[in-house]
Amino acid sequence: MKKVFSIVALVSFLASCGGGTQGQLVGVKGKKWHSEKPYGMTTVPGGSFIMGKSDDDIAGLNNAPTKTVTVRSFYMDETEITNAEYRQFVVWTRDSVIRQRLAEEAEIAGGGSGAQGGGGNNGASIQDYAFKGSANNNNNGGGANGAASNETPYQQYSKHYDPNNQRLNWEVDLLWKTEEYPDESYVYVMDEMYLPMEQSYNGQRLMDVTQFKYSYKYMDIEGAARSNGDRSKFIKSEEVEVYPDTTVWVKDFNYSYNEPMHNDYFWHAAYEDYPVVGVSWEQAKAFCDWRTLLHNGYKVEKGQQRVRQYRLPSEAEWEYAARGGLESATYPWGGPYSKNDRGCFLANFKPLRGDYAADQALYTVEAESYEPNDYNLYNMSGNVAEWVNSSYDAASYEYYSSMNPNVNDPENERKVVRGGSWKDVAYFLQVSSRDYEYADSSRSYIGFRTVQDYSSNDLDLNQPPQ
Repeated sequence: MKKVFSIVALVSFLASCGGGTQGQLVGVKGKKWHSEKPYGMTTVPGGSFIMGKSDDDIAGLNNAPTKTVTVRSFYMDETEITNAEYRQFVVWTRDSVIRQRLAEEAEIAGGGSGAQGGGGNNGASIQDYAFKGSANNNNNGGGANGAASNETPYQQYSKHYDPNNQRLNWEVDLLWKTEEYPDESYVYVMDEMYLPMEQSYNGQRLMDVTQFKYSYKYMDIEGAARSNGDRSKFIKSEEVEVYPDTTVWVKDFNYSYNEPMHNDYFWHAAYEDYPVVGVSWEQAKAFCDWRTLLHNGYKVEKGQQRVRQYRLPSEAEWEYAARGGLESATYPWGGPYSKNDRGCFLANFKPLRGDYAADQALYTVEAESYEPNDYNLYNMSGNVAEWVNSSYDAASYEYYSSMNPNVNDPENERKVVRGGSWKDVAYFLQVSSRDYEYADSSRSYIGFRTVQDYSSNDLDLNQPPQ
């Protein structure tokens, strides 16, 4: 018997060591992978460029001196993030918060964890919304592996979870009509989500959007890399209210009638393809995390490699992309003029000493308006200014790296905005002009777009992939 066992052990050892490699060094292979350009994005091939103001702008040289820098390849949204796209984030967060509260109330009501009510989509009781057991999440929306569920992984995993790491139940539809509420516990939860009756008017009862908070964690990689201690102290937690501040249309302007924009701009179907505004730098960062969660959920469901994270562009990446491959250009279309040869304005800004309508737009326009630059990016100048993932320091060009430069000091609340907007004069539309706003501030003229790292080195720096 010992002899047989020894032979089996020897065969197992040889199989594990050889394993079809014939004893050769072949490396440990990961999942099959190919570069995939995300929907709505364009490829910006990496390369070097002269960043900063030209020599004739003496004042601008004080905070944007010329410097040759190199950036790696990346994907970038062709347009600014629109109201419709940002509403997807708001609705997902809203539903997550409500399902969390319903699941907690189901436990209080005595259903216990993992209870499955018999009502299905008819909502027989609040127990239909009870937690579905422990979540086996894997980094940023990995889902519950092996769970018998019709949910997609990003639905199985919610950023809103209880201390016992319970999964939310996304299989049952939420009920919005009061006559369909299944029981008193459901009524109690939903009543909490709306503003009090005394704050309602015109027969409408509005939801309390301050409760729509997105919670996420991230690691301060730079801090952790420079430390020899426990990395756990570099894991940061954030909780951000996701609903845009629609009051910016009133607060940004004194003695101006902008109530229609306040009332309609974010939610009305007429503005779905317009850039979202009233979003702070912190909210833009939360959106990037959620977009990564959303995309990775699909990838995990299909058994595919996870995507690189979505993020805000660095200041250098933004300027490089805005130039569209044109060296020392004043604007994304070249320059130095803001009109084409037919006398038409090339962007949405404040022309002719304040004649806002001269460029065919009073406020913002659809995100895919005017002509794109040579990287197929729309409105890199004008329409709305854009948050970037860099802190503003007038001297930063003097000391940052010449390779993938970025300065983002967590202690510096002044964050760079680029590109100018519908309310700015042409100077701020120049691709080299810098401005800033505080990270927790929202404006009617600031939006954002996202980028994702290009995950390969086989890209010809001068020829973007087809």
